[in-house]
Amino acid sequence: MAAPLLIGTSLKMYFGYQQTLDWCRQVTDIARQHPAVTQGHAALFIMPSFPTLAPVLEIVRDTDIRIGAQNLSDQPAGAWTGEVSAAMLAEMGCRCVEVGHAERRRHFHEDEALIAAKTAQAMANGLSPVLCVGEVEEGAPERAAGECIRQVASAMADVSQPRQADLIVAYEPHWAIGAPQPAPREHISAVCTRLQAWLDGHGGGRVIYGGSAGPGLLSRLEGSVQGMFLGRFVHDARAFEKILDEVMTLHEAS
Repeated sequence: MAAPLLIGTSLKMYFGYQQTLDWCRQVTDIARQHPAVTQGHAALFIMPSFPTLAPVLEIVRDTDIRIGAQNLSDQPAGAWTGEVSAAMLAEMGCRCVEVGHAERRRHFHEDEALIAAKTAQAMANGLSPVLCVGEVEEGAPERAAGECIRQVASAMADVSQPRQADLIVAYEPHWAIGAPQPAPREHISAVCTRLQAWLDGHGGGRVIYGGSAGPGLLSRLEGSVQGMFLGRFVHDARAFEKILDEVMTLHEAS
């Protein structure tokens, strides 16, 4: 059986506390019943804000939905006010964590050394990094793929072998994040195919696409990505069901 497609989202700071819990209950109810999930064709992950992690973990407790954090400290423990360690996230029950998103690179000035340290902390504590990579300006897919490979190699530089968790690479071209439309299908396919080939030869990992990702895109990218990192489209929880319907259609056609 083929590996399930990874379907996930980061809620960023869009929702309030109760809104987050209500949304997660709706998505969890959908996941419990949808054949794409129950038959193992899709695997879901959700990254809510820090204050909601504990109750969200309880909401999904009897499911296979992975819960992750949107950030983590590059330090293992100690006097780091306001930070959250990978060890604490893992102890809570988180299974993944977002690293290197374009917004954190741009607004919080996270450089490659910091991203590498955070990736290493995640891996050392059994958390799958959802490592966000992408080029800043639109250009040729060959150049974009080369830049993404460089970013992944840099982020993994401090990771000890053997790895303690799986690597998920989210290709998010910066120029497509928040845009009305995702990057062109041909561009995404070319970049992700080359990036996946590089990962296959360098310890493994799975490439998913984010950056204004919505309905219909997964079908257009069939075979060139292993999942989707969804944005504001799924703020309506019922939209998750549409994506899962798409997963099922792809499975039935294969």
